[in-house]
Amino acid sequence: MCPMSNDVSRRVLVVDDEPMVREVVTAYLKREGFVVSEAADGQEALDSLRRSTPDLIVLDVMLPKVDGFSVLNHLRKLNDVPVILLTARAEESDRVLGLELGADDYVVKPFSPRELTARVRSVLRRVNSASASVALSYDDLDIDSGSREVTLGGTALELTPKEFDLLWFFAESPRQVFSRGQLLEHVWDSSTDYQDPSTVTVHVRRLRQKMEPDPADPRWIKTVWGVGYRFEP
Repeated sequence: MCPMSNDVSRRVLVVDDEPMVREVVTAYLKREGFVVSEAADGQEALDSLRRSTPDLIVLDVMLPKVDGFSVLNHLRKLNDVPVILLTARAEESDRVLGLELGADDYVVKPFSPRELTARVRSVLRRVNSASASVALSYDDLDIDSGSREVTLGGTALELTPKEFDLLWFFAESPRQVFSRGQLLEHVWDSSTDYQDPSTVTVHVRRLRQKMEPDPADPRWIKTVWGVGYRFEP
């Protein structure tokens, strides 16, 4: 397969303590045209991030020295570089914790390297897409696709890349109801075959915490019980 032109020179940091996992993931990503660096533990990852910031990080959760959650928590205090978590733990609480700390996606081990590569492309495509800036405004909410900036009542909101993608998708189709499966398909380029719908639930909750005066009684993102969510302009 030929590398996608818009992925060429995109830099990905792969953090995993298993040499075979790093080797396989790195080989697949390089074959797709990415520039890949590696780290074998959490401390090595933090040292690498102090030197330079990649375009995306593939981050294992269970790392020696400094675990993946701690690396992610530290990273989110500095910037919003996209992060895809790798986890061997299938418990929902672990997935929810990672997403609440600001991960953009997660993949459960054992995984298909091809699927992981597709997730990497999907996240980067959304973060770096939009050749022309398009703005949407609803009351005191302003969303700019070019700068990927969101202001509410004149105050800038600090959103992760995936939170922005989700909000933009909602705002482009006001009052339209989307199921969690549809949101996985359109915002994550995934499906319930590969990803738990709780991913959507967590991101909606995080958006509400950042946007809503009362997240329990949301103004912008409404729950349609038994169906999904809709954006109320």
